Amino acid sequence: MERSTLDLWVGLFVVAGLGALTILALKVGNMGSFAGAETYQLSAQFSNIGGLKPRAAVKSSGVVVGRVAGIVFDNEKFMAKVIMNIETRYQFPKDTSASVLTAGLLGEQYIGLEGGAEDAKLANGDTIKLTQSAVVLEKLISQFMFSKAAEGSPK
Repeated sequence: MERSTLDLWVGLFVVAGLGALTILALKVGNMGSFAGAETYQLSAQFSNIGGLKPRAAVKSSGVVVGRVAGIVFDNEKFMAKVIMNIETRYQFPKDTSASVLTAGLLGEQYIGLEGGAEDAKLANGDTIKLTQSAVVLEKLISQFMFSKAAEGSPK
């Protein structure tokens, strides 16, 4: 094999490796969705969103149905307003509930949607009324510690 042919194959291998690393970095950063799927926008208000970030997944039954488009603070209600882009092929009833969930014990946070039983569907710009905020591990630990301390104190 000639030197120039060998150099060409090494160059192609390096370019393929860099391409694979780029795709991996986009997947890890939740930027891997290149599809220009049609979406509609929903919003939900939470008293605590934990570590939820824009571009986080919106899942229903473990299937990614959309992404978090943005997070803003509502100065009147003192709550976080989460704006979600949902793919139009997924339609949810008006009584759908939204929860801030964590993948694993210390994994990334995402929005979980659980469909209700109503016939009417959510439309672009609607707000999900039934929400459940993020479970904050520190708050759970402190509640457990204070309850154990109250049990052990003499009356």
